[in-house]
Amino acid sequence: MSTTDHGAEAFFREQRAAFTHTLATQGRLLQAWDSFDGNVAIQCEGQPPVDCAKGCASCCTLRVTALAPEVFVLADYLRATAPALQRHGIDLIAAVRDADAATRGLNETARVAARRRCAFVVQGVCLIHRARPLACRGHASHDRRACADAAAGRVEEVPFSGPHRLVRLLLQAALQAALRDQGKAWGAYELNHALVLALDRPDAQAVWKQGEDPLADAAADLELREAMAAGFDEMRH
Repeated sequence: MSTTDHGAEAFFREQRAAFTHTLATQGRLLQAWDSFDGNVAIQCEGQPPVDCAKGCASCCTLRVTALAPEVFVLADYLRATAPALQRHGIDLIAAVRDADAATRGLNETARVAARRRCAFVVQGVCLIHRARPLACRGHASHDRRACADAAAGRVEEVPFSGPHRLVRLLLQAALQAALRDQGKAWGAYELNHALVLALDRPDAQAVWKQGEDPLADAAADLELREAMAAGFDEMRH
């Protein structure tokens, strides 16, 4: 499905329906990441190449938000990979707890000013790359040098990839709409705090599936939800 072929609205509607079906059949929502990769490849045809690469983590001081399904997948990923990483002296769960303690409550501007590297970047490598949320997947640049200059405060503009950002926004909105349609907590959460909440409560995903919001304390978009909900209802009709 291409946003070019059918338009952004049709893409949103199709993805919303697909996510709703997955939720109704108790499937995992990893399809959001698969859909992102496939559609970005289509949308980037004819565009300048993305300059992001292993070892480049200039943008990894930004605040990251994620939806509940992404938080739970990543929490499971951290638990599953912890033994192997600890054998190499790496404790990502402890790292995310430290990051949460240092950054909780900081807005986007304060997070950038703090220049604190993401807890999951070790020696320039993202150790959760396979399980990274849509927010990270949708943040791509055509010039890594410009990213480094921006992180150092030398420039203000970075040539971000429009297709990456567009597909990320459409997929995230479609997933949020589907979650809301199914009566599940659908907001966006600050990633570090949400992960700590999920890791500290083994039944977090189970109670979320029942309609509760165990990640509520990490909410990052409360001021936007009313307008978003109205938009989702309008699109549905």
